[in-house]
Amino acid sequence: MPSLFAPAASIDSGAPQTGGGRIAGALFRLNQAIEHWLEAERDQLPLWLPVVLGIGIAGWFALPDAAAWSAFLLVQIALAVAAFCLPAGGRLRRAVLLFGLTAAIGCGLIWWRAERVALPRLERPVVTRFEARIEAVERLPARGIRRLLLAPVGAPELPPRLRVNVADADVPAGATEGARVALRARLMPPAAPAVPGAYDFARVAWFRGIGATGRALGPVTIVAPAGSGGAARWLSGLRARLSGHIQSSLEGGEGGIANALATGDQGAIPDDDAEAMRRSGLAHLLSVSGLHVTAVVAGTIFVVLRLLALSPWLALRAPLLLISGGAGALSGIGYTLLTGAEVPTVRSCIAALLVLGGIALGREAVTLRLVATGALIVLLIRPEALAGPSFQLSFAAVTAIVALHAHPRARRWFGANEEGRLARIGRSLLGLLATGVAVEVALSPIALFHFHRSGLYGAIANIVAIPLTTFVIMPVEGLALAFDTAGLGAPFWWLAGQALGLLLWIAHAVADAPGAVAALPSMPAGAFGLMVAGGLWLALWRTRVRRIGLLPLAIGAAWALTTPPPDILITGDGRHLALRTAGGGLGLLRPRAGDYVRDLLGEAAGFQGEAPALESLAGARCGKDLCVADVVRDGRRWRLLATRSTYLIDIAEMNRACAAADIVVSDRRLPRTCRPRWMKADRAMLAQTGGLAIRLAPPAVESVATHAGRHPWALRPAPRSGIARDRSRGSDRAPRSGSVAGGKPEPTPRATRPQPPAPDQ
Repeated sequence: MPSLFAPAASIDSGAPQTGGGRIAGALFRLNQAIEHWLEAERDQLPLWLPVVLGIGIAGWFALPDAAAWSAFLLVQIALAVAAFCLPAGGRLRRAVLLFGLTAAIGCGLIWWRAERVALPRLERPVVTRFEARIEAVERLPARGIRRLLLAPVGAPELPPRLRVNVADADVPAGATEGARVALRARLMPPAAPAVPGAYDFARVAWFRGIGATGRALGPVTIVAPAGSGGAARWLSGLRARLSGHIQSSLEGGEGGIANALATGDQGAIPDDDAEAMRRSGLAHLLSVSGLHVTAVVAGTIFVVLRLLALSPWLALRAPLLLISGGAGALSGIGYTLLTGAEVPTVRSCIAALLVLGGIALGREAVTLRLVATGALIVLLIRPEALAGPSFQLSFAAVTAIVALHAHPRARRWFGANEEGRLARIGRSLLGLLATGVAVEVALSPIALFHFHRSGLYGAIANIVAIPLTTFVIMPVEGLALAFDTAGLGAPFWWLAGQALGLLLWIAHAVADAPGAVAALPSMPAGAFGLMVAGGLWLALWRTRVRRIGLLPLAIGAAWALTTPPPDILITGDGRHLALRTAGGGLGLLRPRAGDYVRDLLGEAAGFQGEAPALESLAGARCGKDLCVADVVRDGRRWRLLATRSTYLIDIAEMNRACAAADIVVSDRRLPRTCRPRWMKADRAMLAQTGGLAIRLAPPAVESVATHAGRHPWALRPAPRSGIARDRSRGSDRAPRSGSVAGGKPEPTPRATRPQPPAPDQ
């Protein structure tokens, strides 16, 4: 295939150039400039392989349906074919070819993975009694429950895997992995995001094979005890015993954090302590990742090396460093398996093994190539991890640290210098602060995108918290566990408790400081993508071209910061509504909404503080059954009408209220005669759209269904004839389903309150 970048004959001959010759000449010079740049960056090019694979995976998540996924694949394949139009032998040709093929592989890989893990899901809520085999037990002492992963037995109408919460008091002693139990539970389909931008458990459940979630209604009965099991069950039992032992040695938040460091189980951490760790930027210490794996591997190497060196014969004849490195590798693998082998832990373990391999080969250990290799392995094995905050936070932090320390100026700053001890200590503290700032800058967009909040003082808190955790808490906890084998661990547990208490004090002090947390409403995916692209461009290139990354980074940040919060948030069930005031406040339709709902709506709206009831806002009037609120945006007055009781309202009164409203929200199905001026978000509509985020100036609506597209886990309306049947009693538990607006729905039958008060008009 002829090259489009071949120089025209007139360029070399000096003959007058035609229009086509000038274009060919310009293309030739552009190609040469790109080739010179790629040659200067040749060592950095392999780092983009996992990035491009991730682009293909992200494209599948971002695009809505199979037609768009197929088009994406065809475009990438066409790009790979188009590479043959470029001059042969150049880096640009190979780069474009690999880009197209790798992006297509990424999209195809996640598509195949989503189809491969497909399992039946529950379509509607149900209350039933069934038997099941316990696959996993997750203890959540702070909430007083245990989370059981169950495989139903003899219940073909149920999905093959369920997740059920059971009160601690209802779990018998023998309910361990492998046991067969009987229980009665209320089950429901995996929850879609309650509002746009919220946590998508339905997606997570799809890839984990969980077809329903729920809670047990009463005690669990053991039908058959657990057998001997295999290595996985033994490891799970060891984790449970270790968790119980740690919590019996340390109480409260100290015990919960100690348990998280040793087993990866964060369920015993009290909510206020966990929130303080998040707000202070120290939550990464609770998730077993590079810091913890490094401490375990390095500690093992240090101990084994010192013990082996006690023997002069071994010291003179055996490769002690290689032997201790092997012991460190085994300890890292064991620690990864013990803590559940989550994505950050697996990534850290892979990185540690690569570092040890590099040391054994005499190579530089910690490089961006090591990080890229770890990312590539994780994405090939579990491509769905890319969409989760765990993968993004983990690799962003490590990439920021390694890229900072690999920069020539940083190398000169952090490198050894001929200076006094105080100067070295000061330089180390400044280096730690600079590293913390770099990590905070890298993680803030990710935290704001997924959690709508980001700590501002994390860099300062980590200066003390990271050394405290690495060099004090984890070694002392390890000594306490080791000496417990001889019954002598009490002094070490006391020391660990004091150190953990100091860590919690730092977390609470930083979290309670003024302006400790930045809140942002749901960020547009495009803004997040631009910031990620700009950050990667800055981190992975080495020439001056890297500075171009500042442009998309700045555009994405400006886009995110200038995106206005939604004026109205409506949860997918229609029960909860949040209205933003002109002054930035937030009012809730149901004042008795639980903490989870309050936090969910507050985060999506970028609001911090305690949201009052809707009737306390200016322009709002509420009775026991209806609320009316007048909202002014850009000079236009909008009227919002919402139901907040289960009682039937007189249809003539309801029709008048609907006609006077622009937006009507209800968790019931409203009659077709209810005709607001703009939108009727009742149960029938919300079954199709899921939760809504509404902006009034200019009018715009985002829905959960739009975000999910036609992915396998996407929201599906309940069957029109579907009911929730209690199989243990044989009774129908839910009213008949309705139809969307434009059909012939009637008001849902409810108990009638005599003469319900109407809101003032």
